[in-house]
Amino acid sequence: MGSIRPERVAELLHRELSTLLSRELSDPRLAGVTITDCEVSRDLKHAKVFVSTLEGGSARDAALQTLKRAAGTMRRRLAPRLGLREVPSIRFQFDDSLERGARVEELLRKVREGEPIEDAEDLAEGES
Repeated sequence: MGSIRPERVAELLHRELSTLLSRELSDPRLAGVTITDCEVSRDLKHAKVFVSTLEGGSARDAALQTLKRAAGTMRRRLAPRLGLREVPSIRFQFDDSLERGARVEELLRKVREGEPIEDAEDLAEGES
């Protein structure tokens, strides 16, 4: 049962952080930010929280910086909700899997429709 507890804490963190983000934080820089995954260390002291945004570039960077600055406040707000003796420290990280998935879908569409793939070098670099 030792390995299942971090997974349960990760699920709980995911749910509570998503709720906190969507209902309680009103910072416009966080509009469109989604919690995609949480990983909690075995000792339950650290959590890596993966986020994605609808925006790219500087808006994405601003959202990530805002989340990083708010991590302590969010951790304090989570404490009574989680029912844990100690709430894990939270480290936010951008999750680019949605962007990579969209890129793969676009390449597959081009292959299906017989369109040329102009940036084949980029595709080859991504595989290495």
